[in-house]
Amino acid sequence: MPSSQAHSRPKAPATAAYGPVLAPYACDPAQSRGRLHDEPESSYRSAFQRDRDRVIHCGAFRRLKHKTQVFVYHEGDYYRTRLTHSLEVAQIARSVSRALGLNEDLAEALALAHDFGHTPFGHAGEDALDAAMAPYGGFDHNAQTLRLVTKLERRYPSFDGLNLSWEALEGLVKHNGPLSGPLAHADKPMPAAIVEYVAGHDLALDTYASAEAQVAALADDIAYNSHDVDDGLRAGLFDISDMADLPLAGSAFRAVHDRHGDIERPRQIHVAISHMIGAMVEDLLAETRHRLAEHRVTSVEEIRALDGPVVAFTAELAAADQAVKKFLLENMYRHHRVNRMTSKARRVVSEVFDLLFAEPELLPADWRGQATGKDDAGRARMIADYIAGMTDRYALEVHQKLFNPDALS
Repeated sequence: MPSSQAHSRPKAPATAAYGPVLAPYACDPAQSRGRLHDEPESSYRSAFQRDRDRVIHCGAFRRLKHKTQVFVYHEGDYYRTRLTHSLEVAQIARSVSRALGLNEDLAEALALAHDFGHTPFGHAGEDALDAAMAPYGGFDHNAQTLRLVTKLERRYPSFDGLNLSWEALEGLVKHNGPLSGPLAHADKPMPAAIVEYVAGHDLALDTYASAEAQVAALADDIAYNSHDVDDGLRAGLFDISDMADLPLAGSAFRAVHDRHGDIERPRQIHVAISHMIGAMVEDLLAETRHRLAEHRVTSVEEIRALDGPVVAFTAELAAADQAVKKFLLENMYRHHRVNRMTSKARRVVSEVFDLLFAEPELLPADWRGQATGKDDAGRARMIADYIAGMTDRYALEVHQKLFNPDALS
């Protein structure tokens, strides 16, 4: 066939060419609002598949391997890292999206990128960096994720960041709900990084995000709770018997015992965690389908225009989810072993920030050049970018080199 005839073939609809046929309320890549910087579209990937691929191949994704959520890296190699957590969130998000007829690729891209902005040492590191940055607008990991994918990743010759689609950026910023307007539930001012970005690229902060973004957010919740129960048990911070009366977890272990009897403990834990995840996913699917039918949703724009999320747990499951969170707070996140590590983590982050702010000449050459000529606020934000991008291991190494007289520079 002549090449001119080959190029004249009509393109298949995006929903058929790139995956399962989508529900009418799903994000269709063929209807994407595009990217901030114009680029030729791929001949074999949808816009959202391309987003996912760019997320996976960027530096921020690789650094998740050595960023932990509760434990720092040297406490053992079994416990989950931000990378393994993100992969687990992505698996749940894809499964839920497929069941609901949503775009799996967009949900996966959001799930894989949702933790990019986290500092080393989990929430302890973020709290310390937020305190250090208090005079300069504070620090917020969601805003830092936006900075990474729109500014700090420098991989392409024509633009900074990853140039993700509008739908991906919207989902990263608004996955927990609107940030402005009457529907917002913000308990503190909008992060400066988000304000700065949307001044030049409107992400419609007063509406809810797509159903795919909402799925990614609750997939994070499902993975976080169930897998922290797993890690806490294996670390010996609490025991199965401590959860006998706990919703979700207690019933999961009882169901495993009733079905399988006294099986060995590692198998018992694994099957119970699987049971927890399954129960939460089933509840999420049922409640979301109910809300979709109740609101007679027929488009993604109708989902954005609702006065509440369309992807949700039932009230009963949401209460059980909060009970698990409370249990983990009291028995894991505030356990003395974890408290000791988080105390060290806060000191590492605070001391490194304070010293580099006072003496920016101690920064590596590429970062030191960026500090030249900046005012205090600009220098502080640049140092926050540097620290937030560190892995746990690298943060400890930097602290050692800066503060241990015997350490090699």
